[in-house]
Amino acid sequence: MTSKQRFILWLAQGFGIGRIPFAPGTFGSILGVVFFALLLWAASVWALAGGILAGGAASIWLCDQGERILNQKDPGSVVMDEVIAIPICFLGWLQMRHAPLPSPASLFTEHWLAVIVIFALFRLFDITKPWPIGRSQNLPGGWGVTVDDVLAAVYVNGVVVAAMAVL
Repeated sequence: MTSKQRFILWLAQGFGIGRIPFAPGTFGSILGVVFFALLLWAASVWALAGGILAGGAASIWLCDQGERILNQKDPGSVVMDEVIAIPICFLGWLQMRHAPLPSPASLFTEHWLAVIVIFALFRLFDITKPWPIGRSQNLPGGWGVTVDDVLAAVYVNGVVVAAMAVL
């Protein structure tokens, strides 16, 4: 493996987090919460949207490269897909709050319960892969790796929006 491939794999593995020998997707999702907090730092909807789109494009490419380097379909150590999906999970919550974007710090103080619920819902849908999430993994390369997590994030948004509309 070349040094360039090692670097690309390190990025695809969430800066090495995916190499943790147990629950790499969960640790990648924790990194996703950190990524979401960083995107909130700019306090701009445009920065949030741009970060999500750029992260999604990077995930497709990095996950594709990770599959090629490791010669595996959707290797468990490649977690960039979880990292970029987590901010998407929060979009419905942000919309339903009818408030300005929260500060990054407030995610871990006043909004900690929402973070835990959204995180847990994402892990549930990412692991169980209800239709059509599981089928999306048949897409080629990094698309299949990334799209299943994006669809899990869409499911999370559906549950969160429905729950917030009722409460």
